[in-house]
Amino acid sequence: MNTPDQFPLLNTIDTPADVRKLSRDLLKPLAKEVREYLTQTVSISGGHFSAGLGTVELTVALHYVFDTPNDQLVWDVGHQAYPHKILTGRKERMTTIRTRGGVSAFPSRSESIYDAFGVGHSSTSISAALGMAIVSGLKGEQKQMVAIIGDGSITGGMAFEAMNHAGSMDADLLVILNDNDMSISPNVGALNNYLTKILSSRLYSSVREESKKVLSIMPSVWELARKTEEHMKGMIAPGTLFEELGFNYIGPIDGHDIDMLVSTLENLKNISGPRFLHIVTKKGKGYAPAEKDPLAYHGVPAFDPSKDSLPKSKPSVHPSYTEVFGRWLCDMAQQDERLLGITPAMREGSGLVEFSERFPKRYFDVAIAEQHAVTLAAGQACQGGKPVVAIYSTFLQRAYDQMIHDVALQNLDVLFALDRAGLVGPDGPTHAGSFDFSFMRCVPNMLIMAPADENECRQMLTTGYHYPGPASVRYPRGKGPGATVDCELTELPIGKAELRHEGGRIAILAWGSMVAPALEAGKQLGATVVNMRFVKPFDEALVLEMAKTHEIFITVEENVVAGGAGSAITTFLQNQRILMPVLNIGLPDAFIEQGTREELLSFCGLDSLGIKQQIEDFCA
Repeated sequence: MNTPDQFPLLNTIDTPADVRKLSRDLLKPLAKEVREYLTQTVSISGGHFSAGLGTVELTVALHYVFDTPNDQLVWDVGHQAYPHKILTGRKERMTTIRTRGGVSAFPSRSESIYDAFGVGHSSTSISAALGMAIVSGLKGEQKQMVAIIGDGSITGGMAFEAMNHAGSMDADLLVILNDNDMSISPNVGALNNYLTKILSSRLYSSVREESKKVLSIMPSVWELARKTEEHMKGMIAPGTLFEELGFNYIGPIDGHDIDMLVSTLENLKNISGPRFLHIVTKKGKGYAPAEKDPLAYHGVPAFDPSKDSLPKSKPSVHPSYTEVFGRWLCDMAQQDERLLGITPAMREGSGLVEFSERFPKRYFDVAIAEQHAVTLAAGQACQGGKPVVAIYSTFLQRAYDQMIHDVALQNLDVLFALDRAGLVGPDGPTHAGSFDFSFMRCVPNMLIMAPADENECRQMLTTGYHYPGPASVRYPRGKGPGATVDCELTELPIGKAELRHEGGRIAILAWGSMVAPALEAGKQLGATVVNMRFVKPFDEALVLEMAKTHEIFITVEENVVAGGAGSAITTFLQNQRILMPVLNIGLPDAFIEQGTREELLSFCGLDSLGIKQQIEDFCA
């Protein structure tokens, strides 16, 4: 893909130790090469892009100053970690990122010793790095723990919980806030850089600590000194909050000035205790189209770097499930002014763009705060609102207690629209929605639905919206089988299944995305196929009827078998003392690695061929 002439410095880098061998004046050209290499590789593979462009200089500086992997870097979420992967022995495989058997989309402990902590969900880095620092300190080890967190992730409550704890301890922890949502004017930046050199130096730290000891025996003088320091630092740096949490705050500094980064990090490396470095970067830095529209270039398909735009997807007659939800939300909001839309920082991904523009007063983006999103909805429901929480299945896991305690226990009228349910593909196990049937089915008062096609998705959303209690509709990533979507807001009879194909001795009960492949397999096997629609409550009367006329039951779902929809059928039959063979087909008891959605469904035996083969093996 490249020649030594293209990347003369980068081609000498196999590990971070090679970075540390370079003279300091070569770090800037190395960063330039890393940025160009990142652009080339992501343009071939697709993947997360603009976040990594913004952290190139930081990544080079971190590996230059710290003795990785002895010193350990914890990247929050991992969108910004592609340059880290390039410098830690994976550059030749970067074009395989997010493909089956290729480089993981996120840092992974099983992939590299330089990936200190596996991530994918936000706001975890400070907690993890603090835990590492505590144990390292107890062992008497000389290690530095560094958490790199973005300005989006730090809005998560977990990040502040961790900082509140870390600030009360002596653990050697450096938190770096990568702030890419603001800029520093050149004049102010120069002053801040000068002050930062002072504030991060050993001399300043020593004088500050010794002054505390001396002045603390003179309370009135000490209080005046403390207030004066707070006042002066409050005027020149936005660090009062972090200082109050117990951190030695430094910044903000220019995150693209590699000399400044190295100097500051070297100073901070020699200071003990909790430290907080605030850097300002530009998302998409160095690639003009990504700088202009960092959101569009956050996650990209393969593209041509020489062009100023991403390739346009081919127009489709059939909308994706996300688009079906977005249109339904606007239509229902037009009809009912009580509807309120909530998202935890996933406006585009969850299909709320049009709703946010048409109904801005009823739109609530709570940032990366899933727990708050769910309890906010509970509070709205208490006052007669009709909240709809648009959330990825994998992210609802983060608000499980709130879903149980704040919504279901009080039987509140909240609708959960669960996008990306089941296997999501290239983002891998951290983003797969493999467990929602299981973790919701055991919760009282929950109505749980899964549409077999796009039109049924709209009908279920309407059904859940009018249901007087907590309800959920879970749908997969991408498009469905291509059903025509009715413009009416039609409800389904709650708990009623739909017979899709009549057959002989085998009855296949399928949910959601598995109805289409189960129907194809069932027709080949001469089996009866039922679109179950509802996980809770399911159609008990139909199941009893099928049990009388069939010899074998097969359940099929895109959820883990353990505790899933199929297990509900098995338990029901046992309680009815109906003894008949039952095969539960679903996701295995394992975390499924990345690949295309089609590859992963085939691997798990959840395409029509796999379902047919499993049934034949069972019946044999």
